[in-house]
Amino acid sequence: MKNLLLLSVFLLSGVLAFAQPRELTEEELDDRFNFYVVNDLGRNGYYDQKPIAERMGEMEEVVGFEFVAALGDVHHFEGVASVNDPLWMTNYELVYSHPELMVDWFPILGNHEYRGNTQAVLDYGKVSRRWCMQGRYYTQEYEVEDGVTLRLLYIDTAPLIDKYREESDEYPDVCKQDMQRQLDWIDSVLTVNKATWTVVMGHHPMYAQTSKDECEREDLQKRLNPILKKHGVDMYIAGHIHNYQHIRVKDSDIDYIVNTSASLSRDVEPVEGTVFCSSATGFSVCSASATDLKFYMLDKDGNVLHVVERKLKK
Repeated sequence: MKNLLLLSVFLLSGVLAFAQPRELTEEELDDRFNFYVVNDLGRNGYYDQKPIAERMGEMEEVVGFEFVAALGDVHHFEGVASVNDPLWMTNYELVYSHPELMVDWFPILGNHEYRGNTQAVLDYGKVSRRWCMQGRYYTQEYEVEDGVTLRLLYIDTAPLIDKYREESDEYPDVCKQDMQRQLDWIDSVLTVNKATWTVVMGHHPMYAQTSKDECEREDLQKRLNPILKKHGVDMYIAGHIHNYQHIRVKDSDIDYIVNTSASLSRDVEPVEGTVFCSSATGFSVCSASATDLKFYMLDKDGNVLHVVERKLKK
């Protein structure tokens, strides 16, 4: 009965949150470090992909964002064959064609990219100067304000999951990647990290309500989560599930975020630890200042559905 009551409260709060979206104002983002987060894009402009791309460009005209973090599956369904694959045009260049979206894009690989030629995804930066993929995993640090910094880690999650390593016919490049080398790299970067805010971003979520194989999350919880918890990461942001989820779990101070699809979404229900969930398509804004770190979950029209907020600890 207690669990049923808790589920009812989650469902009610989710409906209320979704039923009352609000406009994201320019004033909220003024004098802050802002960037877009998108993933699960590649639908050749169909469904909500093109309208969302246009809305991102329109918001960029008003606010001015630093860059776009693209968290995998820019290409459905079989990845790309080469840097000259027509999918680069139909999934990306002709869709994100708004002049204000000619900013840096920092991508990572999703499971669908791993069905194709992953080296072509890495090499596309030689064709498009806004495609700033620095490796299969990489890190950046930015100064938000004087003495206040933001550390971002872009990681490659498919090689950390046994399911993909074992399905070499479907994901031929996954088993070629050195899992331990990446985990050691993540640990080493976070060990010397002194940033005010730290955000790790991968394609696969650590926790989520989904019909996808539980082993995906279990492998990340076993291999990746202990490293993130040890080093006090603020947020872990992922995609893959095609809906919005904000989850908090026992024995962890990390905000676990699932970012929705920027083209076609799936239904979602709350589970234990769910703070918010929504089946809306959309895109997100991550915004940092000297006092807080915010993650705005937006619907396809750019309205705020939910905000994940971290306050600077004194």
